[in-house]
Amino acid sequence: MDVAAVLLLLPVILPVVVFIAVFIRVVSKGPILFKQERMGFRGAPFMCLKFRTMIVGADTSNHQSYLSDLMKSNVPMVKMDAKGDSRIIPFGLLLRSSGLDELPQLINVLRGEMSLVGPRPCLSYESQKYRPWQRERFDTLPGLTGLWQVSGKNKTTFTEMIQMDIDYVRNKTLWWDIIIILKTPLAIINQILDSSEPKPSQNPSPLATTAAAPAWRPMIQTQTRLTDSSAPNKIFNGAKTQNQK
Repeated sequence: MDVAAVLLLLPVILPVVVFIAVFIRVVSKGPILFKQERMGFRGAPFMCLKFRTMIVGADTSNHQSYLSDLMKSNVPMVKMDAKGDSRIIPFGLLLRSSGLDELPQLINVLRGEMSLVGPRPCLSYESQKYRPWQRERFDTLPGLTGLWQVSGKNKTTFTEMIQMDIDYVRNKTLWWDIIIILKTPLAIINQILDSSEPKPSQNPSPLATTAAAPAWRPMIQTQTRLTDSSAPNKIFNGAKTQNQK
C-alpha cells in the first residue's frame, strides 16, 4: 500500500522535490541530501535520507547530550533549533518545521525501510539508551508520520512518545493509519505556527523546562503507564477506542 500511495502522489510531489533541491543548491554550498544512520524494523540500521538543512560540517555532538537529557527528564521534547540555531541554512527552519525536509524519505519507503505511518526513526546512539520495554517500538517499520507526530509531538515528553509508539505497534490498523495521515496536515500547520512564535533570549536546559500537558491523552480513554519496572508482558492499553476497526 505504501509503495502504491507514493507512486500515485509522485506527479504532485516531484515538482516540490525538484524546487527544494534547486533552492538548497543555490543558498548553501554542499550536498543537497543529508544521510544519517537510523534504526528501523527490529532495530536494523538503515541510511535515512533528508534534505540538508544545516551548513556543511555543522557540529552535532551537542545534540547527543541534549537528547540524553530529554530521555532522562519529564519535559517536552523541544528541538534545539526551536530556540534559534546558527547552523541552519536560510529557510531551513521552515523546511524542518513543515516536514518538507523529510520528503526524500519517500525513497526509504520505496526501499521498504520505512512506511508512511509509524514511529519516528531513532538515532543509533538513542536506541543504545533504550530500556528493554522501550524497544517494542521497533516491532514495526518507522514512518514519515505517526501517532506521536499528530498528538503534540514536541509538546510531549520522551516517555510519552515511546508509549504512543508502543500503543500504535500493538493496535495499528489500516483505518488508524488513514486517520493519522488525515490529521498530519493540521499537525504540520500547528508546528509551523509554533516555530514562528517569538523565542526567549535564553536557552534553558531541558531539565529546567516545565512539561506541557500532553495533547495525545484525549485520544486515549484508558492507559497503563509503562515504567522501568514494567515486565515485557505488561499490556499498554492505548488508543484502540476511537480508532478500532
